[in-house]
Amino acid sequence: MELGPCKIDMTKSSPNGTMWNPYSWNGETNIFFLDQPVGVGFSYADYGEVIETTEDAAKNVQAFVSIFFETFNQFKGRRLHLAGESYGGRYLPVFASEIVDKNAIAKAEGRDILNLKSVLVGNGVTDISTFYSGRVDVECGTASLETPVRSISACVRMRQTLPRCTKALKDNCIDTFDEINCNSANLFCHSELSVGYLATGLNPYDMTKTCEGGLESLCYKEDTAIEEYLNQPSIRLLLGVTAPQNFSSCSDDIGIRFESHLDMLAHPTQQYVAELLARDVRVLIYAGTYDWICNWVSNRMWVEKLEREGKDAFNAAEWRAWGLGDNVTENAAGITKSAGSLTFASLYGAGHMVPFDKPAEALKMVSRWISEEPL
Repeated sequence: MELGPCKIDMTKSSPNGTMWNPYSWNGETNIFFLDQPVGVGFSYADYGEVIETTEDAAKNVQAFVSIFFETFNQFKGRRLHLAGESYGGRYLPVFASEIVDKNAIAKAEGRDILNLKSVLVGNGVTDISTFYSGRVDVECGTASLETPVRSISACVRMRQTLPRCTKALKDNCIDTFDEINCNSANLFCHSELSVGYLATGLNPYDMTKTCEGGLESLCYKEDTAIEEYLNQPSIRLLLGVTAPQNFSSCSDDIGIRFESHLDMLAHPTQQYVAELLARDVRVLIYAGTYDWICNWVSNRMWVEKLEREGKDAFNAAEWRAWGLGDNVTENAAGITKSAGSLTFASLYGAGHMVPFDKPAEALKMVSRWISEEPL
């Protein structure tokens, strides 16, 4: 659907149900996609092991990546970039940190290390302190669209409620962590600042579209089509799938386990980013401007307020337009700024899944990034 070598054929005109993706990221680099944690997608555990937190998942991912490079040793020493979107804003910084920490141990013991170069997060959820503020801005302001999508009365209520939400999260989830009160604070914020939008029928991943197929299919017909395609016996056989379960984009069981541990609320994930930057791991935070659920404003806010060495330099840097060609003033793909190892970029006209909405721009962005060129 997004950045792989093939896309699902929604026109059903191709002989095998897929079509070539000319903007696949594997035209620039080798890619492997990982179904994680155990239990999602086609991944499974032989003896019923379960993963319930991102920190636990990080141990498995670090072990897998290490085994991958040992097994396919022709790739040993190659540059490694971790990329993802959405909840990747939570797990990618943790996974990268696990790799960095294990690298330090391996280096001290004279063993090979993983050549981790960067982390790329698209429309991620990372810092809960800006999560709801950004949603209010994109719904009730003009940060994403020319006209607010919510009614005046709804926006008045939301702006009145936002300070209470922000304070409750700060008091119970950030300054101190109280499991019961933190969960209650988040439920209050969600009911007051998210439920209203979800009831509009608009796509939470692209505010310019309606939700097709319901929230359970992530509002995209392509999602259902991909599941149906991958679950065909012939395709499972072709891929060598031995998992007992069918493929699904989301696992309710795993989601419930993570939520029961308040996985998103209990950890200051943004501090993992700060520690990675302190160790010269490059970080790209990018976001499509039409997304609501993990919007670009929330991401810009947490990046700008991130406490770290280099914060002042990043905030002092000027925003500039970036694009595909030379005349970026007239044909801008978005805006960007960089300082040190941190870069932020927006992509105009893209929703939550940037490579799906703006494939050429997404490919150019990642090509420049892995080549260590300015966007």
